[in-house]
Amino acid sequence: MKNYLFLIFLLVTSFAPAQSFIPVERGSAVKFEINNLGFKVDGSFKDILGAIQFDEGNLAGSSFNVTVNSNTVNTNNSTRDKHLRGEDYFDVSAYPLIRIVSTRIAKSTTEGYFVFFGKLTIKGIDQDIVFPFKAVAEDGAFRFTGEFKIKRRDFNIGGTNSISNELKVVLDVLTEKK
Repeated sequence: MKNYLFLIFLLVTSFAPAQSFIPVERGSAVKFEINNLGFKVDGSFKDILGAIQFDEGNLAGSSFNVTVNSNTVNTNNSTRDKHLRGEDYFDVSAYPLIRIVSTRIAKSTTEGYFVFFGKLTIKGIDQDIVFPFKAVAEDGAFRFTGEFKIKRRDFNIGGTNSISNELKVVLDVLTEKK
């Protein structure tokens, strides 16, 4: 009888949905770094919104669907920021959101890490993306951290050759239970 109860428990918990979380602005950061004329320029985005399902024991039921507002691009230079909001770069009037959506979450071979497989959408262009991330339990929710590199021209961002094609995105997203 004890074995049957244990089997039922295993079956129920293996099909239990992952826990629901939402990103919170306070304590979160979406940053980028790129070289411009040989100098490192960094910036950030705000207005992180979305839905996150995450359970370390049920990665098949885990998912991320998160956006940032492209109009919030901030490099601490108002002239540059205005230029970045224009058609040549983020074209914020036509494409107000940058979205990242998972297609699969897997356990990494590196202890304490997971692997995000999904799509990044900028200016209506979807690109496959894969990167390692860490999920640390914090106040009944999680802090997700990770970084990846993209090629800006793959998303039709900027036309000048003085800016590096490759940029690094650094994520530090704090969540709370939904």
